[in-house]
Parts: sequence; structure tokens; C-alpha cells
Amino acid sequence: MHVNEAIQLRRSIKHFDPKHEITKEEIHTLLSNAILSPTAFNIQNWRFVVVTDKALRKKIREVSWGQAQVEEASLLIILVADLMAWNKEPQRYWKDAPKPVQDYLVPAIHQYYHNKPQVQRDEAMRSCGMAAMNLMLSAKAMGYDTCPMDGFDFDKVSQLLNLPQDHTPSMFVCVGKAMKDALPRGGQLPLSDVVIENQFKSFI
Repeated sequence: MHVNEAIQLRRSIKHFDPKHEITKEEIHTLLSNAILSPTAFNIQNWRFVVVTDKALRKKIREVSWGQAQVEEASLLIILVADLMAWNKEPQRYWKDAPKPVQDYLVPAIHQYYHNKPQVQRDEAMRSCGMAAMNLMLSAKAMGYDTCPMDGFDFDKVSQLLNLPQDHTPSMFVCVGKAMKDALPRGGQLPLSDVVIENQFKSFI
């Protein structure tokens, strides 16, 4: 499937076939494509919690407003942001780069993130969002449907996943075979409403 087609056909699906199983090979392909998404300084600050335990998925559904896709989709991937990835052996992110590149970028990571918790969080959330899009487009190209979600209790999900203190949930991506088509698009704004050339006009 061409990427343009995957973008145009991707919809957020709420009803999945609970009997369909995704193979380990397909999961590996999805995650391998997800980790090709970009991150600032290549710090790869996303983590992918693949929830396979049925009892755990039931508990997660309970703290996700009871939304059925959490439990019924073939695959539940919870994207988690590692807020301190920048400070965990940062040299490994550039281990294959030429030494002059390493010597410049590795110290720059510390300078950019140190003592800047909002920057750490913003960057990690952006990274997870881009990885989620890779997941969803890859799934569509493979014949699967998806549903991105942030409708859940972040604190309770953190507890259920036993997340470290420096990690936070970003979003869910449910993957599977649709049992019911998405509703027609609710209303797409025209490009003229959302694209600004060069600058916003002054309202003073």
C-alpha cells in the first residue's frame, strides 16, 4: 500500500474482532517500523509496552472509561515516555557516528535537557506521537486498523504497568481487524483555515 493511501484510509476504529490474533512476526514488523521514527538528539525516548496479559488488559479497560477496544483489539501497545532517557548513557545514541560527531552531540544532549523538566516532557511526548503515527500507518499498510487513545487515567495506568518514576504514559495504540467501520469523518477544516503563509496577521 502506498503511504498516501495508508494516510487517507487510516481511521480510528472502536470495534475490533476479539478473536483475531496478530502473529509475533507482524508485531515485530510494527515495532521495528515504530522505532524508525525521529527523536531529538536520537535519544529514542519512547518505550512500547505490549500488553498481552488478558487480566491486565481487563484492568486497563476499567481505568480507560470502559472502552471496548482496549480489551478487544488484537494488540494493545502503550507508548510510554522515558523522561530521563537523555541522561541514561547518552553516548550509546551516537555509538556508530564518527568521533567528531560524538564529541559534539553527546555533551549537547546534557546542555539541552539538564534541569529542564518541561523540555524533557514535551520532547518525549512529541517523540511518542511520531512513533504512534509510524505504528498506525504501518498497521494500515499491513491490512490492520488502529485506534489512538488518551482516554484513560494516567496515574492508574502507570500503577498497573509498574512504571518507573521517570516514565509516564503518553498514549495507547490499539491494533486489530475492524468489526465495524468508522463513522463518516466529522468535518475536516479546509487548508485555508489551518495553513498560514509566513506569519499570522497582526490583530493590533
